[in-house]
Amino acid sequence: MTAPPAIGFVGFGEAAFHISNGLRQSGVSSITAFDIHTNTPGVGETIRDQAAAAGVRLVSSNEELAFAAEMILSTVTADRALAAAGENAPWLGSHHLYADLNSVSPATKQSVARMIENTGARFVEIAIMAPVPPKGHHVPMLAGGLYAEEFISRLAPFGIRAEAVSLEIGTAAATKMFRSIVVKGLEAILTECLLGAYRYGADKRVLASLQETYPEMDWTRLANYMVGRVVEHGERRAREMEEVAATLESIGIEPIMAAATVRRMDWSKASGLKAKFPGTPPSGYPEVFQALESPTSNPPAVAAEECL
Repeated sequence: MTAPPAIGFVGFGEAAFHISNGLRQSGVSSITAFDIHTNTPGVGETIRDQAAAAGVRLVSSNEELAFAAEMILSTVTADRALAAAGENAPWLGSHHLYADLNSVSPATKQSVARMIENTGARFVEIAIMAPVPPKGHHVPMLAGGLYAEEFISRLAPFGIRAEAVSLEIGTAAATKMFRSIVVKGLEAILTECLLGAYRYGADKRVLASLQETYPEMDWTRLANYMVGRVVEHGERRAREMEEVAATLESIGIEPIMAAATVRRMDWSKASGLKAKFPGTPPSGYPEVFQALESPTSNPPAVAAEECL
C-alpha cells in the first residue's frame, strides 16, 4: 500500500475535522492542523476538542505546519482563502503540495495558485461537491491543475474520492460555484417559504403540495435538513455566495439570485440562530422557527448594502 503522506490542515472547522478523522481511521498517522482561532473564546474549545477526537496535532503557526506536513490542505472560510495562502507561502518549498479545498471563485483559485507556485510548491485546486458530513473523507471532490493526479494518487488509497477534471486552474471551482446557485439557493428559498408558511400554520400543507407536484423528493426531510444547514452554516454560505455573485458580475451576468441568497444567509447570522443550537443542530425547521419566536430573537433586518 502507498505510504501515507504527512498531512496538514490550514483551518480546522467542520470539513477538516471530518476529512482528517476519516483519513486517520484509514491509516494516515501524521495529521497536523493550524487554526487562527484555536485559542479564541467560544470557538477554540470546539477546535481543540475535535482535534483531540480526530487524533490531529494542533500547531501554533504556519511555519510549524509547513515543517510537519508535505501535503497542506486549506480548509478555511471563503473570504480567508487568499490570506491563508499568503500566510503559508513564506514557509513552503518544492517538497510541498498545497491543495485549496475552499468554496471560492475560479479567479481566487488562480490567484492562490500563483502565490503558491511562486514558492516552488505544487498547487492543486479541489472542489468539494457535497456536504462533508456524513460522507467524511469519502465526499466526492473535483481536482484541477497540473498536480491533480498526484493529489489523487497519494490520497485515493486512503479513501479520498477525487476526479481530475482539468489541467487548468478554475474549472473545478466553476463547477462547484455554479452548482451552488441551485443548492444554496434552494436552502434560502425553502427557509423563506417555510418561515412565512409557519406563521400561518400552512407549512405542512405547503410541503404536502410540493410532495404531490415533485414526488421524487422527500420535501419534509429536505426542508428539515436545509433549514438546519442555513442555521449552522449561514455565515460561511453567505461568503461563498458573495464569491458566486462577484464571478457572475465579472462575466457580465447580473447575480440576482446569488445576491438574494447572500441576504437570506446573512439574515440567519443576524438572527443569532446558531447560538441557540450550540453543538447540536436543530432537529427540523419547526424547532428553528420556535427559537425565532422566543423573546430574545428580534434582530434588525439585514440591509441589502450590508450583504454585498
